[in-house]
Formats: sequence, C-alpha cells, structure tokens
Amino acid sequence: MATPNTSGAIARITKEIANLQKGTDLSLAVACRESDVRHVRALIIGPPETPYEDGFFEFDIKFVKDYPIKSPNVRCLTTNGGRCRFNPNIYNCGKVCLSILGTWRGEKSEEWSSAQGLESVLLSIQSLMSQNPYENEPGHDTAKKEEELPAAYVAKIRHETLRITIIQRMETLLGLDDNRIPSLYKQIRNKTQALLNQSSGSGDSSNSPVTNGDSNGTHPPDTEASAYEYDAEATFAALDNGQWDPFTDLTKRRFLWYFDSYIKTVNHAKEEQQDGKAFARMPFEFPPNSMEGHYDYKGLERRLNRIAEALEDERKHWEVQGGAQVKDATQLATQLAFQFKQLEHKWNDSSYSCSKMEISLPDPNNPFVWRLTLFGKPMTNLDGGILNMILSIPPNFPDIQPRLKIETPIFHHRVNSAGYLCYFPQKPEEIASHLEAIVREIEDENPQFDPRAVVNPGAFALYWGGEEKRKFYHRKLRRSAQESSEYCAG
Repeated sequence: MATPNTSGAIARITKEIANLQKGTDLSLAVACRESDVRHVRALIIGPPETPYEDGFFEFDIKFVKDYPIKSPNVRCLTTNGGRCRFNPNIYNCGKVCLSILGTWRGEKSEEWSSAQGLESVLLSIQSLMSQNPYENEPGHDTAKKEEELPAAYVAKIRHETLRITIIQRMETLLGLDDNRIPSLYKQIRNKTQALLNQSSGSGDSSNSPVTNGDSNGTHPPDTEASAYEYDAEATFAALDNGQWDPFTDLTKRRFLWYFDSYIKTVNHAKEEQQDGKAFARMPFEFPPNSMEGHYDYKGLERRLNRIAEALEDERKHWEVQGGAQVKDATQLATQLAFQFKQLEHKWNDSSYSCSKMEISLPDPNNPFVWRLTLFGKPMTNLDGGILNMILSIPPNFPDIQPRLKIETPIFHHRVNSAGYLCYFPQKPEEIASHLEAIVREIEDENPQFDPRAVVNPGAFALYWGGEEKRKFYHRKLRRSAQESSEYCAG
C-alpha cells in the first residue's frame, strides 16, 4: 500500500488551488484559508442552457491525509438548509454521488485515480447540472427532456435555482429581512442621500428614498411563509468553517452582470408556469430528500429588482465611506489620490492607438469615485461615440472590486440594461489595470465566445447568431454610439 506524502500533498493542493484561481473558466471559483489549505470552498456557476444557468452552487471540500491516493470529501452547501435536493446525484443532506468520489458505484474507468485533482472533481459535479438532470437517476436514463416528468423536473429546478441559489443568497448577503424589506440598505440609502444633499448644499432632507412598502412602512412578503424557505442561520451554522464566505463580492458582481438574464428567465417561465402551482414530485424523490414548493415568478421578479436596487445603494454608499476615509487620511485614500494624479496625466495628455479616454474626479476631494469619458475610436463601430462612465471604488479595495457603470445608453454585448460593464482586469489590485480592461472590453472587435459572460442576452444572441444577425448587431452598436454624442450633448 502506498504511503501518503503529507508535504507533497500540501504542495499539490496549493498548486491546484492556484491554477484554478488563475484560470479563465468563469464558472469555477475556489478559496481556502491560509491556515488550512486542505479545507477548500468551491463555487460552481450553473452551466448555460440548463435549468441551473447562472446559479451559485457552493461546495465544501476536504482533502484527506492520503490525498491524492484517495479522493477528497465533498459536500454541497446549497441545499436550502437541508431541505432541497437539486439533482438526483446531489442530495438535500449535501451528499454528492459520483464514482470519482467513491460515493457511487460506477465503471472502473470512472473511479478516482491520483492523476485526477480538484478541477476534475468540480467539472464532474458541474456535468451533473445538465439540460436533462432527470436522466441522472438510475433507471430513468432514457427519459427525454420533452417528456412530462423530465420537463416538470427541469421547470422546478429552474425556479429553485433562481429562488434559493441566487435570490436568497443575495438577500442574505445584503441583509434583507424576512419581510423582504431592505432594512439595512434603506438606512444606508437615507444616510447616503442626506450626506450627498449636505455636500451639494441643497439642505433638503425631505427627499427620502422611495421604498417598496406601504405608507406605514410595511410590506407584505412576496411569498407565503413556507417550510422550504431559506434559513440563513441554519445554513451557516452548519458550516464548521464559521461565518466565512469568500465569494461575497464575486456573487454580487455576477448578479449585476447576469441580471438581464435572470429577468429574461422569469419572463419566459411566467408564460409556462402558473403562480401558486405546486411542484410535481418525481418518482425518485422522498421528502425531505426532494424539491418541494410552488411557483411564484411574480414574487421572484420583485425580489430580483429589490436586490439590484440594494446593490446600487451599496455602490453609492461607497462614495460616502470613501469621503470618510479621505477625512481620516487613510492609506488607501492617499494611494488612490496619488494614483489618480499619475493616471490623469497618462490618459488625458497622452495618445494611444485605442479609444481616447479622459478621467476626472466628480468631487476633487474624493478619489473613490472616478468619472471616465470614452471617445469612440475612429473607423470603428464606436466612431463618434461619447460614453460617460462612473468607476466606483469600494472602501476595502482591492479585497472588494470596483464597479463600472456606463451612464450613456449603449447597445453592447458586454453592457447590461443598467449600464454595468462585464470586464476582466489582468491585475485586479491595480486601478490602472481596470482602466485598460474597461477600454479593451468596450472596443473589442473580435470577442471570444463565452456563454458565461452573457450580460446582454439580446446583443449576445445577435453577435453569435450568424453572419446576418452579426451585421445587425454592428448596425445597432454604430447607431447607439452615434446617438450617445447627442445624449451627452443633451
């Protein structure tokens, strides 16, 4: 029997984690604490064109002492507090049934070998999230997704992917209370608006933010109380790794990027499923190892919009927090002010082969909010365009990444309806790298196909829908660029 090499295993695990973190696969993310690299948290983004699309599925992975001779232990954390089975092979208790993990009997060739690793495990789990997960259940592998039961299974998975893995996760991160009232962010919005009014000299404190509640400040819940509703305390208390969530910022940014896709899914599903209709129970489901509940897409849509509103409040509040750091002369505030002076000269006074961009500070004393003005490159689809953008830098940068919002309407496959740009800086810890990535993404004339970067479903479908549709995309982009100059002039 082979003897485990502890130091060698640690080195290998560390390398595997680093490779995944540096990789280009947008559907996988991993993290660990420096004190224990054997204990890894992993996030799998649901594959496109499946009922799991753009969902956030989290897994707890523990590497045994004799790894890689033996496979790691894997547990799914996205189970709605142990009340939801998302797949025939992913149980409500978190068990993941796979031959590669030794939790399912399979062919010899499917079993674990030391040649496999962390990425192999994650890709194997991701492969379970297929267009027709019903066929994963033994004895049902010949069922077609168009048949009644497989179609019903897909329908409820799609609903619960939105409700549990996306909406409830974001509501927990943002502190939205049980009645779906954004209490924490309502306070933030009030304080932010008051401070902004004060700084602008308006002195108008009567401009209280619009809430989604009644005049008395209350709001009925979107859905009836349910035994299957998310219990954040139970979920996180079950984690023996404490209140650690390494994917908070990633999921917030992805939510903003994928928001249009979420709304598109809701609008399509509303036409197929009647709200209040109970989920169909599958032959292989036995509560609590099942997926129970009812459809409520109208409620999900309201909750999606409130989450987007709370994230916008959060972004605006960064300006207030940044101003406080300026007053305290923190190291980050000083560094950002210095970086702005350097980059202002580089961008405003220099010539580049790319589109020209000018940068400024809306508030000269606050380097946490930058205004970017991009002038379209001549002889391209952006020729004549003028894009006004706001780069909001969080008070705990670079642990939390900036958010770029384009204020000028533009039809672009990397810009969603709210103006958020999907971009990838080569050096996330450097603002200079963010600026370069922003320009690069906007003016990219030959983007790589990646369905996990769909932030504008309509533009994406045109660009990748064939030659004729791509021509139509280019015409719409050129037209929106030309109209942007009129928009800015107005």
